Amino acid sequence: MKKNPIFVALDRPDLDAALQLAQELAPHVGGFKVGLELLNTAGAPHVVAALRDYGLPIFFDGKFHDIPNTVAGAVRAVARLGVTWCNVHAAGGSAMMRAAVAAAHEGAEAAGVVPPAVLAVTVLTSLTVTDLQQLGVWQIPNDAALQTAVVTLAERAQAAGCAGVVASPQEIATIRAACGREFLIVTPGVRPTWTGSQDQARIMTPHDALAAGADYLVIGRPITNPSPDVGTPAAAAQRILQEIDGTPPLPVGERGGRGGGL
Repeated sequence: MKKNPIFVALDRPDLDAALQLAQELAPHVGGFKVGLELLNTAGAPHVVAALRDYGLPIFFDGKFHDIPNTVAGAVRAVARLGVTWCNVHAAGGSAMMRAAVAAAHEGAEAAGVVPPAVLAVTVLTSLTVTDLQQLGVWQIPNDAALQTAVVTLAERAQAAGCAGVVASPQEIATIRAACGREFLIVTPGVRPTWTGSQDQARIMTPHDALAAGADYLVIGRPITNPSPDVGTPAAAAQRILQEIDGTPPLPVGERGGRGGGL
């Protein structure tokens, strides 16, 4: 691999627990994803400041979805923190996404940092066609129609200036074909061959997701809560890297650097 594609989801209930996990995993992953539980428990500025010490990219997974002005204010604040990515829901509309992209640059410029790439969440990986039908928002009769809807959201995000999308592994190839090679595809819902699907519905193995055209993988519980036969989180991350590229993992502590970065 030319880069370490794993962003580990630091979904812990408090900052100390998250930092303990980050300390163990920093040499074995490409970046950290911080989500709603940790951000709302410890406070976004404290979380980001603490994680910057590890020198890895940070994905601020706030999933903003509101009127354009409100989302712009939120993204402007996040951009000041110096994160690598932040995200909004594509379903919030083109005006909202354009406002988020503009605000990312405004906030970063005010703080003298590099603007975060704004990613758009298409359809959550936990949702199935049946779930969407029950919501009654979209008329999606089957999986093919779901793929079409996701690609449409990705195209709208690209037109609004977003750098990429967060999308299910099942839609990687169609998004890549529609949006081109430079458009980032960040993929949750990734499960190694040796774990179950848990609460994810539209899943794929890490190897297959990258082969389909994903740029980065967001992986949580298979790494952060591994089964006893796998061992530690670091061992789980190494096992996933082995699954991706087919090379035996080095023993813990012998991998150089602090991850592959971007």
